[in-house]
Parts: sequence; C-alpha cells; structure tokens
Amino acid sequence: MKTIKIGIIGAGRIGRVHAENIAKFVPEMEIKTIADPYMSEETVEFLRRLQIPNIVKDADVILNDPEIKAVVVCSPTNLHAEYAIKVAEAGKDVFVEKPVDYRIDRVKEVIAAAKKAGVKLQVGFNRRFDHNHRAVYEAIRAGKVGKVNLVKISSRDPEPPTIDYVKVSGGIFYDMMVHDVDYMNYLFGPAKSVYTLASKDDTHCYNNVFANITYESGVKAVA
Repeated sequence: MKTIKIGIIGAGRIGRVHAENIAKFVPEMEIKTIADPYMSEETVEFLRRLQIPNIVKDADVILNDPEIKAVVVCSPTNLHAEYAIKVAEAGKDVFVEKPVDYRIDRVKEVIAAAKKAGVKLQVGFNRRFDHNHRAVYEAIRAGKVGKVNLVKISSRDPEPPTIDYVKVSGGIFYDMMVHDVDYMNYLFGPAKSVYTLASKDDTHCYNNVFANITYESGVKAVA
C-alpha cells in the first residue's frame, strides 16, 4: 500500500491525539516527523512508542522536508494561521486545528495562501465525519424527526484546560463553541441572523457565551 508521509506541528493534547489516531488507525499515512519546542520527556516517550522516527523541536525540519506531503497543525491557537500559511507556502497540504484564527481577515489570508499554492486546506471540524453526528444529519434529511423548528446544543470538554492554555485559546467560544456552530451550519445550512450574549472572566476571555441563531431554512438554534 502506498503511504503519504506527513508531519505534525505541535505535540500538546490535540497533537498527541492526532498522532496516536494516525499511527494506529490510518495505514495510508506515515508520520515522518513531529515538531514541538516544549515537549516533555513523557511526551517524547509517548511518541517513541508510536514509532515516529523523527521527534524534533524545530518546525522548519518539517517545512523543508520534500518527502513530507501534508502537515497537521496542532500548535497553540495563536499560531494556527501562521503555521498554516507556512505549510501552504512550502507546497504541502494543510490540516489545521480549529479555530484557524481569532480574526476573519487572518482566516482569509490562510485560505488565500492555500489557493495560491494549489494545496488542500482542511479545518479540524471533526463532527461532520463522526458517524453519530452523521446519523443525525441523515435522520433530518430523511424526515425521521419531523419538521425541525428549534434546536438546543451544548457540549463541553471532559476536563478543564489549564489557565495558560485558556489565555491563548481565545476562550470557550473559539475553542469549543465553534464545534457547535459548525455542526448546526452542517445540519441546517446558511445562517440568517446571529444574536449573542457573552461575558469575560479573570482570563479576559469570553468563557460564558450564549448564541441564538436563525437559519435561512427557518430553524432556530440555541448554543
């Protein structure tokens, strides 16, 4: 079987999740290199058990490797766009974790860089590919739940993140609620209007967020 050699930038929580999933369940891919300047000895040992041959601190090792054809960007949130653009400019396909950036104009820069380089760009909105979430999509399309008028969706991480992580993640809206919004867009199509209420906490991030979304299809959603 022909395999694609890939690199991973970032070996934090989500970087480790992607590394393990790819190493164990995606035989079409081979992780050649993973880069993170702050890897602990425990993380290095974990990656070695996955038989990743190159564990380095400098992401340029990945960017400059012609054998690596695609890169998974799992850096801290504030570096997602920067690395996504660098990967695209290196001529490699990009899978970037969400959110791409805090600012729409920066997101558009990432999209433009991928188009200019002629590479594929995908964002880590995994719910669209989860079989349980897909079953809801198909049930709605098949009319099995009747006419949908109102949807309430909420989700949460299994454990609180560290304060240091929260400070660069943009808070729960960027880090978690984006999954809910993307999933509702997937189910119901384009939004017509959005109304939000939010408050900041001691991290100066919007960690208490309410959104009321009305879709062009007439569905109203609360997240």
